[in-house]
Amino acid sequence: MAMQSQELDKRETGNLIGSDKVEGTAVYGADDSKIGSIERVMIDKISGRISYAVLGFGGFLGLGNDHYPLPWQSLKYDTRLGGYRTGVTENQLRSAPKYHDDSDWNWSDTARNRALDDYYGVPVV
Repeated sequence: MAMQSQELDKRETGNLIGSDKVEGTAVYGADDSKIGSIERVMIDKISGRISYAVLGFGGFLGLGNDHYPLPWQSLKYDTRLGGYRTGVTENQLRSAPKYHDDSDWNWSDTARNRALDDYYGVPVV
């Protein structure tokens, strides 16, 4: 059993990573300061592409976090930091669309998702 775990970890250090390893990964701003961590990823059921990473930000020790959906393409993995880097600033994040718990965000509301993409300047595809 230990061998399977080591093999899985080895595969996930290449170009692919399991979603359970993405969750909890730190997100850093342009100045290398940690601005939060990824709580979950939202995957488009049809295309299979990751659309958003939900960033936890603002709480203390994970309590009272607000949840900020970020367009996945706004994140780039930085091997030096061991986390994701984004050009989104902490000030921009403070004004960004957010929710407090899972019942506060309706992922099927295309207008709300479009407004989120517009906030971050994501082009229409």
